[in-house]
Amino acid sequence: MDSVSWPLPPDIEWPKFLRLLRNPAPPRGWLEAAADLEDLQKRPLLLRWVAQHPKAPSHLRAQLLPRLPWRALAAVAMDPSAHPQARAFATERLQNLWPALTIGERRALALLAPKQLWHLIWKVPDPGVLQAFLQNPRLHESGLLALFHAPFHPAQLEALELSLWREQEAIALRILQVLDQTLHMPESQVVLGHAAPWIKVLEPAARLLASTNMRHPALRRMTRAHAGTVMDESTL
Repeated sequence: MDSVSWPLPPDIEWPKFLRLLRNPAPPRGWLEAAADLEDLQKRPLLLRWVAQHPKAPSHLRAQLLPRLPWRALAAVAMDPSAHPQARAFATERLQNLWPALTIGERRALALLAPKQLWHLIWKVPDPGVLQAFLQNPRLHESGLLALFHAPFHPAQLEALELSLWREQEAIALRILQVLDQTLHMPESQVVLGHAAPWIKVLEPAARLLASTNMRHPALRRMTRAHAGTVMDESTL
């Protein structure tokens, strides 16, 4: 192993040391030496920079990643500069940790969670978690649409109604389709009123077209009636 040519704390100030941790080409053996620092081992949010480093030996990565808390794992999973193996391990670890996280931790993670966790987050019947998730900058229309399956939970619909996705016609149309399926389920917790804001998003002609494929009688009548009322008013 080459001799370590870069200094380590306390021979170097922490700000400069942290910049070196992000350097893509550290001297051989320097990352292992950094990981052995007692102060670094007490700071897992900083230790993750060693664990995710593209030049970290695989044995060092395997040793460090299981020790990281969920916040550090989330940072690794969402960092495009991290080694692919580190991102994959962190994502898998987060999936395993998800059931044990508190509501507050889930809310914090939902805001920036990688795609692999979206289906887990979407099933949480907590408005705060769902509202945070719907603000996730990585969330895109096709990814959100893929999560819509019957039955809907009231918390999901309420979070969607308060989100920036409310004005999207594709979202509204898919919600009405899944609501139609959900209302047919005997243990459904949603009510007909949940459909009202999504009917209003659609243009009158789109409302009428959407109603033709609805199987729930009351939802079909509601959609057709609203479409007809608006179309009639537009001709006045």
